[in-house]
Amino acid sequence: MYHCVAGFLISIPAYAQVGIGTTAPNSVLDVNGKTTLRKELKVGGTSAQTGNPGLNGQVLVSQGEGLPPVWKSLNVSFMEEGQYKLINSYLSSDQAGISTLSAGVAADGIYKNMVGDNITDTSKGTWVKIAGLENNFVIRNGKNRLTYQFQTGVEMKAPVATASQSVTFTCGVFRNGKLVAIRPDKITSNNNTEKEGIQDYIFTLSYTEQNVPAGNQKVEVACRKIESSNLNSQFTIGRNISNTNTVSNAFTLESDFKIDVIEYVIYQVN
Repeated sequence: MYHCVAGFLISIPAYAQVGIGTTAPNSVLDVNGKTTLRKELKVGGTSAQTGNPGLNGQVLVSQGEGLPPVWKSLNVSFMEEGQYKLINSYLSSDQAGISTLSAGVAADGIYKNMVGDNITDTSKGTWVKIAGLENNFVIRNGKNRLTYQFQTGVEMKAPVATASQSVTFTCGVFRNGKLVAIRPDKITSNNNTEKEGIQDYIFTLSYTEQNVPAGNQKVEVACRKIESSNLNSQFTIGRNISNTNTVSNAFTLESDFKIDVIEYVIYQVN
């Protein structure tokens, strides 16, 4: 049988079409069936040199009709079923901030909050939104993780630079008007004569929410003043108190908010 096959191969003229699993090949080599490749697949070769086997992790990409395929390194994250994958990231910044909680505005005196508190319920605190940080998006898969990362600058100016003053405040993340993440904090100035009573502080909040229901989502950031040692202390969030000072400006105290939407990968079989 070996000699018969050899004779058959020798008798094939140049440029003939060879079919495996078919009696009517449509190209030089036409394979109708499963193919097992045990070693390298080289492309782009000539009669004078072997082709290119590619590098580890590269994929074979078509260049179109009449052109040979080539190996390419693609920066693509392949999504495997059963894994969590980053679907979208939303990044926003704001330099308008909050100035309506400053001197003469009383603190609300509410120290505690719970997940689900409504942003408009004044019995849960007097919340003020940072308008430029609002994000609207859609969740496709109810099995997910939403990661929130919020950072802003806080500034206080004591009425008397040589006096110790403090403001207790809090900022939270609201999804569809309901509280999902919160962190209280406090800024203190102690005889801050070098900066004429001005004290700056960086506030951060990070939180991951799991299995958010699929559908439209509206995410906002809001803050409130809980307590102030002096009603006349000036206080701002996400912006500077005055543009005439030499200590800060709106850029150095701006608010930044990032949302990562991570969903569970499921492939549907049609």
